[in-house]
Amino acid sequence: MRSSMRFVAVVMAIAIASSAFAQTTPARAKSASSSSAKTWTPSRTPWGDPDLQGTFTNSNEYATPLERPARFAGRTLEDISDAELASIRQAAEQEAINGLAPGPRGPDYWWLENLNLSKRAQAWSVVDPADGRIPALTPAARARGAGPPRTSFAGGPFNGPADLGMLERCISRGVPGSMIPVMYGNNYQIVQTPGYVVITYEIIHEARVIPLDARPHVGAGVRSHMGDPRGHWEGNTLVVETTNFTAASAYRGANPATLRVVERFTRIAPDTIAWSATLDDPETWTRPWTIAMPLSLDTQPLLPFECHEHNYGMANILRAARAAERKQ
Repeated sequence: MRSSMRFVAVVMAIAIASSAFAQTTPARAKSASSSSAKTWTPSRTPWGDPDLQGTFTNSNEYATPLERPARFAGRTLEDISDAELASIRQAAEQEAINGLAPGPRGPDYWWLENLNLSKRAQAWSVVDPADGRIPALTPAARARGAGPPRTSFAGGPFNGPADLGMLERCISRGVPGSMIPVMYGNNYQIVQTPGYVVITYEIIHEARVIPLDARPHVGAGVRSHMGDPRGHWEGNTLVVETTNFTAASAYRGANPATLRVVERFTRIAPDTIAWSATLDDPETWTRPWTIAMPLSLDTQPLLPFECHEHNYGMANILRAARAAERKQ
């Protein structure tokens, strides 16, 4: 009963904060330069926390590769020219198109036509190590087949539900997977109340309720696809440590018992949050590594993501695969 009352209180607080946010959200502002971002000070909530609230997007980062392209070996993010950056982003977009499963599908640029590839961005998302590459897998990780998740977008096999990823099955994208942009729906709403930050993700319509009261993580036997988050403030930066993942959602096949993800959210301009995530799992990678990208304030609300497990897509994909086998 006490847990139910606490849950109701949190939901009511979120609703109140959402109403207040709707009345106080700043209008979209022109992006601050790097020099002004260093001196810009975020506003505060009525209870004194740095204000991160708003609806944000990182859709344009879909054209930013996760790792440094091989042809830029030995180069750093700082010495990539505008022309080289444009070629990287165009190549990443084309790679996404080339990776689509063969056969009937939508137009090649479906969902991609609104990307702004001219906007200056990072050349790749891995910012640590300095070489822009994900660290090597440990022997234990290689033995259990850790690596990028399964996806039906690249085509089969389609022998059963487990051959499709968690995203296609409309279950979860995990952390930090929920912040890695895909073809559409890369939008996030941040709402704050005293003692909590809530992040709602448009895709999979998941919401993370992040407590800020220094409570310990739940026991090792309690696990969820989005993990167990705990937040605190370091100056103007919200630091969120997440553990207790499931084996199905642990990022890139990490060990759910040892994976620790530390995210940082810093509002560096009225329309920009600098976001990063450091992944630490000694059972999977030879060293911790960090990805980072900007979140830009968006004027559009989150849209309903009408997708759920056991939807038509799952059954139809498997039926089509069986039909194709019968024709062979």
